[in-house]
Amino acid sequence: MLERVTVPSLFPPPRYAHASVVEAGTRLAFLAGSVPLDADGKLVGEGDPVRQARQVLANLGEQLRAVGSDMAHVVSTDVYVVSGEPAVLSAVWDVVETSGLSTGPHSSTLIGVACLGYTGQLVEITATAVVPAGAEDA
Repeated sequence: MLERVTVPSLFPPPRYAHASVVEAGTRLAFLAGSVPLDADGKLVGEGDPVRQARQVLANLGEQLRAVGSDMAHVVSTDVYVVSGEPAVLSAVWDVVETSGLSTGPHSSTLIGVACLGYTGQLVEITATAVVPAGAEDA
């Protein structure tokens, strides 16, 4: 159903796979970017990309549960961070690694960007996940 591939002839990736292959006929969920807002729409962790990353991952977990999936079934992510500093990108990636999202590991791209959609927003994650057979429809 799901195969994660690390290509032996390429540089070994740090805690992610080069590709994820999903068998035809499998249900997939394409999740909108998870953002660092609480349930009331207030920004969490102003000025703090690590705290924002934690909120983004908590929100991503909610999105996954709503479609009958979870972090272990994520096959691909794009992690956007408002920064050009490798240390900031690494700090956010450390949060991703400890979240269980990189279990698998999944295929991911970590991207430094100039800005994101909400004022003060520093982190956003988009994801594609397998919805396991038998999972209830959202």
